[in-house]
Amino acid sequence: MNGLVKYSTDNGIAIVTIDNPPVNALSPGVPEGIVECIKRAEADSSILAIVLIGGGRTFIAGADIREFGKITSGEKTRDIGLAPALLEIENCSKAVVCAIHGTALGGGLETAMACHYRVAVPQAKVGQPEVKLGIIPGAAGTQRLPRLAGIPKALEMCTVGDPINAPDALACGIVDRIVEDGLLAGAIAFAREHTAPLKTRERNQKLTADAAVFAAARAEVRKKQRGLMAPLAAIDAIEASLSMGFEEACAKEAEIFKQCLFSDQSKALIHAFFGERAVNKIPGIAKNTPVREIAKAAIAGAGTMGGGIAMAYVNAGIPVILKETTQDALDRGMATIRKNYAASVERGRFTRQVADQRLAMITPTLSYDGFGDADIAVEAVFEGMDLKKKVFTELDHVTSPGAILASNTSTLDIDQIASVTSQPQRVIGTHFFSPANVMKLVEVVRGKATSPEVIATAMALARKLGKVGVLVGNCHGFVGNRMVAPYLREAQFLVEEGASPREVDAALYGFGMAMGPIAMHDLAGLDVGWRIRQELAREGKLHTDLRQPLVEDRLCVMGRYGQKTGAGWYRYEAGSRAPIPDPEVDEIIASSASTAGIARRAVGAEEIIERTTYALANEGARILEEGFALRAVDIDIIYIFGYGFPAHRGGPMWHASAAGLRKVYDRVCEFERLHGEHWRPAPLLRELAESGKTFEDWDRARGAE
Repeated sequence: MNGLVKYSTDNGIAIVTIDNPPVNALSPGVPEGIVECIKRAEADSSILAIVLIGGGRTFIAGADIREFGKITSGEKTRDIGLAPALLEIENCSKAVVCAIHGTALGGGLETAMACHYRVAVPQAKVGQPEVKLGIIPGAAGTQRLPRLAGIPKALEMCTVGDPINAPDALACGIVDRIVEDGLLAGAIAFAREHTAPLKTRERNQKLTADAAVFAAARAEVRKKQRGLMAPLAAIDAIEASLSMGFEEACAKEAEIFKQCLFSDQSKALIHAFFGERAVNKIPGIAKNTPVREIAKAAIAGAGTMGGGIAMAYVNAGIPVILKETTQDALDRGMATIRKNYAASVERGRFTRQVADQRLAMITPTLSYDGFGDADIAVEAVFEGMDLKKKVFTELDHVTSPGAILASNTSTLDIDQIASVTSQPQRVIGTHFFSPANVMKLVEVVRGKATSPEVIATAMALARKLGKVGVLVGNCHGFVGNRMVAPYLREAQFLVEEGASPREVDAALYGFGMAMGPIAMHDLAGLDVGWRIRQELAREGKLHTDLRQPLVEDRLCVMGRYGQKTGAGWYRYEAGSRAPIPDPEVDEIIASSASTAGIARRAVGAEEIIERTTYALANEGARILEEGFALRAVDIDIIYIFGYGFPAHRGGPMWHASAAGLRKVYDRVCEFERLHGEHWRPAPLLRELAESGKTFEDWDRARGAE
């Protein structure tokens, strides 16, 4: 055939094999090759039935997502032509049996559903994950799936986007048989049993459903997928199957698909999809750089972060030694870990047996015994340079010379920490985000002496832990916390100027953030930032000549550290994380503003969103030009996975580019005139705005895609 699809026969059974490694994506030529083979088999009187199978490690993992970008950019004027190809399969007069291993996702499942029968290995997975890219199935997936699996299951699969395993697919009617041994042989045997031409098609089946089913699905989407248009669009497409015939409903689906594909949300989500993969490409680190095996870890510090990091390691099958300095602190740390695992068991995430197995992989200790056997030692103590240097001095002596020494510092200088060790080349930052066992981001912080092998190992380790690792440079706060400082600063300034904490949080929650900045700081703990400011003041690095937030330090002096103390910016009832506005805080805000001579006024949601998100983009531009982030997309991935920035807005740098960097730059200049030196525009932002370019253009120009 065309090289992407191969044709062979086995005693009257045609075998059509898709051979487009690595994942058999439906790139141009693949649908056409399948159709050519189907027609060849149909025209051959010696062929009784046809088996469609994927070569290599999977069936079809989906469409070639790069093709979508070519369509929206105007490079291509038509889609990949999958829907007409699937009609050719479905209309074949000979039975077509799809054989599934690996995954059949998106267009892969749509291809499988166009076949007359489907068999799969037990480990196979099928799904319609298009909503994760801001689109819906575009090749009759919203029409064939409800006819096979029923409307409720189709609604679930098309709105959530998570795949289901082969046994579940068998139970709901997507798969006709599980093949235990030898997929191709099993598919051929099944085809010999089902050679008669099909007289009826699932597409002619009349569907019915109660309106309440669709109302419930929409309510669930609005609750759990806040602000996303694609899941609601998928519901609309499935609902069309009730009032329209198959062809008309497919045309409706195609119309909705196109609307979604050209939406800002889809472009942002596709940007994030490729960005998550791009962060693993590190200039200067060769692909063949040795990666050390991490079979055992040791962690110094069993507090919130140390305990969460320990859970992240054992969840990935890596046993951990967890050290504390006092029995009380160690007991508290282990109690928190046990409580977290108990909550997971109660929620049904895994069994009690699994929880017990993971707990058994953690060895609590008050000494450094066993640290010499660890492949990596992680420091997770309080954020103070003197303490961290003390711990690293000890780790340098008790670990083997080949072990990696990693700091979980969120802001401090990795090179200073490494300076107390005999081998600074083995020191690196692995900045986890709280709760470390849940949050997917790890900032991997490169010191000036960190070896390529240690960097490569840390990045590979992040993947093994189920995290997204992003390499960053060594500056105060690295990328994420350096940028979050102006974000939180502006949130607090807005409160001082007249917005209530709840209004600031509501505006950014409505924008799509996982939570507002004030509530987020209460969750993280106000004392963390307070300690950092005290450390900067001691080092003479706190810019006291610039306006500083007034309220938060007063809250900390009062012992209001946030959720951990039951009060911060908000008040919290015992056992609840729900923020409750506190009149006492309102009084502190008003008196602080009055003492500073700040005239309070009405502040709207648009100003709140612009001042906080443009502060992120401006600082991000400065980080890029200073070389502390490799790419603008790296910053976007850090904020999506570490700070709850809405993926459907692409991250702060993509969001700024989408808004128009000329507009962003003009507003930043205006904010500088109104609010002072904090808002000095980054030279890179000015350069890109004046040349009409975007941060993505900057990435491309540097070959950093």
